[in-house]
Amino acid sequence: MEIIYQPVLPESIQPIIIIGAGGIVADAHLPAYKKAGFAVQGIVNRTKAKAEKLAEAFQIPNVYDSVAEAVAKAPAHTVFDLTIMPEQYLEVLEQLPDGAAVLIQKPMGDDFKQAREILELCRQKKLVAAINFQLRFAPFVSAARYMIDQGMIGELYDMEVRVTIKTPWEIFPHVMVHPRLEILYHSIHYIDMLRSFLGDPETVMAKTLKHPAKTLSSSRSTILMDYGDTMHAVINTNHDHDFGPHNQECFIKWEGTEGSIKANIGLLMDYPHGVPDVFEYCLQEEGKAPEWKELKLEGSWFPEAFIGTMANLMRYKEGSSPVLHTSVEDVIKTMAVVESAYLSSNKGGVKISEQLNNN
Repeated sequence: MEIIYQPVLPESIQPIIIIGAGGIVADAHLPAYKKAGFAVQGIVNRTKAKAEKLAEAFQIPNVYDSVAEAVAKAPAHTVFDLTIMPEQYLEVLEQLPDGAAVLIQKPMGDDFKQAREILELCRQKKLVAAINFQLRFAPFVSAARYMIDQGMIGELYDMEVRVTIKTPWEIFPHVMVHPRLEILYHSIHYIDMLRSFLGDPETVMAKTLKHPAKTLSSSRSTILMDYGDTMHAVINTNHDHDFGPHNQECFIKWEGTEGSIKANIGLLMDYPHGVPDVFEYCLQEEGKAPEWKELKLEGSWFPEAFIGTMANLMRYKEGSSPVLHTSVEDVIKTMAVVESAYLSSNKGGVKISEQLNNN
């Protein structure tokens, strides 16, 4: 059985200038671009030494002193890759040339108000702007999407994300102090991925929680996205399961009327070392007992999925793809779901006392 899941690469050469030099650049962006054969023209970072270190490691020809210099020296058809923190997006986007292509690291702002400001600025400057929600392009997600689009599991009626792991937040010092940690910086990936399959939910119910012995703003969440009376879409995350690997788990599951798919996400197990992904499926065959089969896929979320977001932006810019999948126009809806999840968490559910006291 042939499953098509690899990203289609652009037809033209579009040089990349990276703005930011954090860990995600070294671990994912640059390894992905090297594997894809993309041309990284230059890099700039507030601490120039960090940019120089990456430039040496990945043979990047130019290190700039400022964003202004990077923009001034950018060759034609440059794609700008923003890997900075959200509070810096507007300042940097203002400096980009009108009409430029730009890939912006998720999330699309620290809250929905900032997301709308980013959207409006991108519209004003006519930027070809996408948000780097690369989970949509992970091999196991792309393979599942192909199988579902081909009708192989029938009508999709259930999607579940389950994360029960120990996450070392301390390796993300700028992120771990955020007042909206778990949903905005982790579960947002799953929200966006579910939207890419199911569209926009009618309502959202959620609760995000702290650990009693930790100072993190949140580390566990349950998010239920409402798509009517037959579609079940739920995200359950627990980053505090520090009891060894035996009962840790991390998976996405799709169930349909004629089959099911389950993808174990190895990257997040024993992070950042990871374990191999496992992609399994079960297709109903009349007269036969259910049988799960494993399909070997090449690549994983890191770094291969980062090829997908950049390749899609480049293909859209050159005109070889009609859809910019993670455009700011689309991702503003992911940010609306995130904001709704926080509002739901703060508001709380129906009080049992009201029912008991109801005469």
